[in-house]
Amino acid sequence: MAYALQQLINGLTLGAMYGLIAIGYTMVYGIIGMINFAHGEIYMVSAFMAVLVYVLCAGLGLGPTPLVLLAMLLVAMAFTALYGWAVERIAYRPLRGAPRLAPLISAIGMSIFLQNYVQLTQGARIKSIPPLWQGDITLWAAADFRVTLGWVQLATVVLTVLVMAAFGWMIARTAFGRQQRACEQDPKMAALLGIDVDRTISLTFVLGAALAAVAGMLAVLQYGVIDFTIGFVAGIKAFTAAVLGGIGSIPGAMLGGLIIGLVEAFWSAYLSPEYKDVATFTILVLVLLLRPTGLLGQPDVEKV
Repeated sequence: MAYALQQLINGLTLGAMYGLIAIGYTMVYGIIGMINFAHGEIYMVSAFMAVLVYVLCAGLGLGPTPLVLLAMLLVAMAFTALYGWAVERIAYRPLRGAPRLAPLISAIGMSIFLQNYVQLTQGARIKSIPPLWQGDITLWAAADFRVTLGWVQLATVVLTVLVMAAFGWMIARTAFGRQQRACEQDPKMAALLGIDVDRTISLTFVLGAALAAVAGMLAVLQYGVIDFTIGFVAGIKAFTAAVLGGIGSIPGAMLGGLIIGLVEAFWSAYLSPEYKDVATFTILVLVLLLRPTGLLGQPDVEKV
């Protein structure tokens, strides 16, 4: 029982990070109807930016203080937001009126470019940093096992809940949220009504990239080890989470992320950790076969 509770905590933490990345996928799909396959590499870039800021601060004699952690987060969000904007301007905007296959190939090309760009500039070796935020809370102490909730895990879950609430409020209550929904429903009519469609789409990419930066920062705090390939696997799993929850649904993206995280945690604990990725992709195949709209997604109804 105690071991299962620990895996539940681990799975929720991992799923929260997947959910943050998946929200970026589902936001972009909701507004332009396409998947940003460079989003995983945006997450990878954010992790590298956080590590670079830490190394710079350590070189100046600054330890892992809350101010340094905040600087790591803000710089990672700022730079990855810039990368998200660049992806939209380079890979999507010039091909907005093209057949769907063209921007798909362009996004995959941008993903490969970012991965190789980081490999060339940062090297192919694994980057590791010492634990920046240690400590935990003991939830259950048995004779031979202790169930703990790390401060980083608690921060991950709390931050994810706050982000979900903030984005839900933004989309439902703000002018920008109304502009997003208008562009999703009919971009031509939205433009006729005075909405800057290009600006709205660019800001959506920027916000999705900023969320990926939050996930990248949390991954650095949780694991302390990164390399230039982490974006591919995390991106595919986050995409699976978005499809599972219902592509285009922000609560669905978070729900899908939590499910994927729990499946990975319990599969690794009780079956074989080498095949946890197989379990994830099996879920993707089953969802596409049995419920293509996902758990919370709604089928598209074309009016004629």
